[in-house]
Amino acid sequence: MSSGGTLSILRSDSYAELSQYRDQHFRGTRYDQERLLRKSCTLYVGNLSFYTTEEQIHELFGKSGDIKKVIMGLDKVKKTACGFCFVEYYARGDAENAMRYINGTRLDDRIIRTDWDAGFKEGRQYGRGRSGGQVRDEYRQDYDAGRGGYGKTVQCQ
Repeated sequence: MSSGGTLSILRSDSYAELSQYRDQHFRGTRYDQERLLRKSCTLYVGNLSFYTTEEQIHELFGKSGDIKKVIMGLDKVKKTACGFCFVEYYARGDAENAMRYINGTRLDDRIIRTDWDAGFKEGRQYGRGRSGGQVRDEYRQDYDAGRGGYGKTVQCQ
């Protein structure tokens, strides 16, 4: 490998790169969405406990930089927390630090995951599942939907 190839690897920052996920409800072209994602200061945070508070999110993510706002994800029917949120920073570098250092860490006994978001718009704080929560919760049995525990198995019958 040439020294140029080695240096380009050292300069790459996989945490600032975009994942393969794209919001299917985004209004615009894929190019527009990717352009917004590359300059965004907003993160989607998933796999949160239903009991995680906005204050806990602010405390953890505030370690990466100045937070503009936290928007907790809500069940669109019950208006209760449903396991995700958006964290908007004032600066892209602070959001990159959160991706770099917070993604994959444990909060409320859950391994949280972060991803770039093209920017929060009103209405996106609600779950998109048929039951009002997240779509993924309709297909899994290991979440804490009101059963009093973090990550305990819930048997659907």
